Order: sequence, then C-alpha cells, then structure tokens
Amino acid sequence: MTIGGVLLAAGAGSRMGMPKALVVGADGEPWLARGVRVLSDAGCAPTVVLLGARADEAEDLLPGGVPVTVGIAEDWQSGLSASLRRGLEVAATFDDVDAVVITLVDLPDLGVDAVRRVASVPPGDARSALRQAHYSGRPGHPVLIGRDHWLPLRRSLTGDSGARKYLGAHGAEAVDCSDLGSGRDVDSPRELR
Repeated sequence: MTIGGVLLAAGAGSRMGMPKALVVGADGEPWLARGVRVLSDAGCAPTVVLLGARADEAEDLLPGGVPVTVGIAEDWQSGLSASLRRGLEVAATFDDVDAVVITLVDLPDLGVDAVRRVASVPPGDARSALRQAHYSGRPGHPVLIGRDHWLPLRRSLTGDSGARKYLGAHGAEAVDCSDLGSGRDVDSPRELR
C-alpha cells in the first residue's frame, strides 16, 4: 500500500498579506518546509506540493533532502478547488499511489502523529478510503482520500471550496485528533500572535 501526501499552498493569502507558502514561523522554519517535512516524516511518499501565487519564491523555501514533486495551480486565483483539483491530477501520475493525505500549508501545529492516525487504514481499504481529522467535533485536516474518489471529487470541485461537501456526501470517517493539536488554520498575522 502506498500513501502519498499533497500539501496545498497555492493561494495569495490576502488576509495574511502574503502567500502563506512564503510565511516563516517564529522558529525560523518556513511553513512550506514544515508541511513537507510533516508529510514526509509520517511516511507519505510521494509528496506533492501545490504552488500558485509567487510560486518561484515559494519553491526556494522547499526543504533540501526531501523528495518533492511540485505542481503549479495555474488558475489558483479561482480558489481552493483549483489547487485541490491540480493536486489530485499530479498525484494520479503516480500509478502505485493508493491514497493521498491532503493538508494545508497554514496549519502550523499539525504534527506527524495526526497525519499517521488519519493515514492508518488496512492495505486493502486504502483505495476506497475517505477519512477526515476532527478536533473537538469539528472537521479539519489532514484528510485521506483513496484513489477511487479522485476523479469524482475532481469533477465536483468548484470555486473557493475544497472537499467538504464531497466528504459529507460520501460518509467520510471522522478520525478524532483532538489530543494531537488544535486543527486551527492561521489566516492573518493577528492569529499568529
């Protein structure tokens, strides 16, 4: 069984004042590098990173020594659906990948253990799996999407929404990760403090 990782980092980050792919944490580590490292350390391979706004600058922040496939969401301005759609397209080029763990660049407290928990499915179930982390009853990231769902999910995506409707309509399994983090995303400099 092969589970890949997809890190969505294409947006302009208008409320942040810059693309979140360019944000460097208080610890000096770029969020982009941290997101790649978390997926990689959790065993997700291949790891795909989706860039868009200021992609050239963001690519310079990718960590050395970790194999990464970069995908560019050319239509990133149209919203999250463009990044997710492109991420699934790039993942589909890897024939042996049974499922992908999808997460966002703006989750600074997402850890390896949450990714592993969401990704832990029996080998025979990976292709049909749909699992989503929950924090205190709220759905969040990461999300595991089995290969059988990639094409129908891509077809369902529009505007600035991700997979939430699809996950709900198809009975995604809720995976409690409340003990592993807050699940909160950071949208503005105020939220960083």
